[in-house]
Amino acid sequence: MAQDTLEEGARIKPEKKKRHKYIKKALKILLLLLAVVIVALAALLYAPFRTMASLQKVDDFPLYVMKYRGGYFFDLFAEEGIDWSVYQKLYKAANPDACTSLAALNPDGEAVFGRNFDWKHRSSLLLFTDPPKGYASVSMVDLYYLGLEGMQEIPWSKRFILLAAPYATIDGMNECGVAIAQNAVPRKNFPKDPNKPTLLNSQIVRLVLDHAKDVDEALNLIRQYNIDFADTCVHFHIADVSGKSAVVEYMDSGISIIRGEKNWQVSTNFLFSELQQPDCWRYNKASESLAKEQGDITEGQAMNILQGTSQESTTWSIVYNLSTGGINLAMGKDYDQVHAFELSMESQN
Repeated sequence: MAQDTLEEGARIKPEKKKRHKYIKKALKILLLLLAVVIVALAALLYAPFRTMASLQKVDDFPLYVMKYRGGYFFDLFAEEGIDWSVYQKLYKAANPDACTSLAALNPDGEAVFGRNFDWKHRSSLLLFTDPPKGYASVSMVDLYYLGLEGMQEIPWSKRFILLAAPYATIDGMNECGVAIAQNAVPRKNFPKDPNKPTLLNSQIVRLVLDHAKDVDEALNLIRQYNIDFADTCVHFHIADVSGKSAVVEYMDSGISIIRGEKNWQVSTNFLFSELQQPDCWRYNKASESLAKEQGDITEGQAMNILQGTSQESTTWSIVYNLSTGGINLAMGKDYDQVHAFELSMESQN
């Protein structure tokens, strides 16, 4: 009997050891899986965290600057298009007589693109992006459309919203020297092609900045999409470093392209497709200034033209140098304080 008990005890000890061995092995596997998950999450959140951490306020108007790290999946959305109903609640009616843009190429070969954003919102973001499968660019974002209007400080609890900033672009310039701005115009019944995806107007701007190397590429890209307007209809003013420029309009009959015939072009808030002689004091004043100089203007002269055509509602005045990547930015008509920034251009890399 005693011998049987001893034999049974001898059998139990190896079984316990074996069980402990299995448990240890299972714990090691679980710890390894947990480490992999933690590393994966850290890698996934690293770029967004760096993006949000880069936010800086540079003007009390307020104006913020942020550098976007990594991609923002725009190409995936662009393939299928955007459902306008998701964004509709974020947009409200705004001033239709808003915004002036100009493009000019001086005899020294430097191209400048200037633009007044005449709106009723204040909080703005200068956004630098460099997507893995697109061109680096700098652009302006109206933070009202991200629900951050009037905030003198943006707490960490709200900064995650800024990860959507590339989708709310108003105007900008990419590293190839392509600039684009949207200006409000009367609405037309633009026909939609059921075989084309649809983007919002701000996302058309993002499309051009990420993927267009010149005006012609920008026009080819735009033709591949339908458009939905966020309450206010717009046309697009596009220019490139070679001096080419064009205005893209959405008419009852389809897309209309108005190319610049001189080495300068101005756009405000009327449809070129309908009016040959527009009654717009801002258009006339900017055109007269550029005609007088034959488009031979510096960044400072471009800013002076924007100052002369600014309105009470001007949120920002910005001048992009499409040749050097220089950016001059004045907030709220404060032309005594012009902020200077720079985008590294493709030719400089």
